Amino acid sequence: MPIIPEIARTWRIRYQRYRLEGTRCKKCGKIHYPPRLVCNNCHSTDLEPYRLSGEGEVVSYTIVNRGATGFNIYTPYVYAVVRLKEGVLVEGQMTDVSPSDIRIGMPVEVVVRKLLEYGKDGLIIYGYKFRPKIK
Repeated sequence: MPIIPEIARTWRIRYQRYRLEGTRCKKCGKIHYPPRLVCNNCHSTDLEPYRLSGEGEVVSYTIVNRGATGFNIYTPYVYAVVRLKEGVLVEGQMTDVSPSDIRIGMPVEVVVRKLLEYGKDGLIIYGYKFRPKIK
């Protein structure tokens, strides 16, 4: 029954996945994504939840023509590394853009979309993706 562990995992990372939430160190101000328990800058354990803007630009990308199990129905798709305004690098799938139109430096914003589903009546997993920023 692989769906039961996925329900628990989805609940644990819901803020990271649905609100693009990381952590901010109260001591030095460093912002982390994904969330951390210890600051990698000053090693403090005094961190607080921090909601990221979700706005940034593409710094690298690849076009996936043969997707992993569960994602092969979406091919071809673009998987990008995005530098958010806060300076952190976040990776994710691009949406609402043709693979031929993607470019380095493209302004993007985060959106919540369906990532995958377990069967016709199974759990639907949502999460963040990036799309070209609407002006």
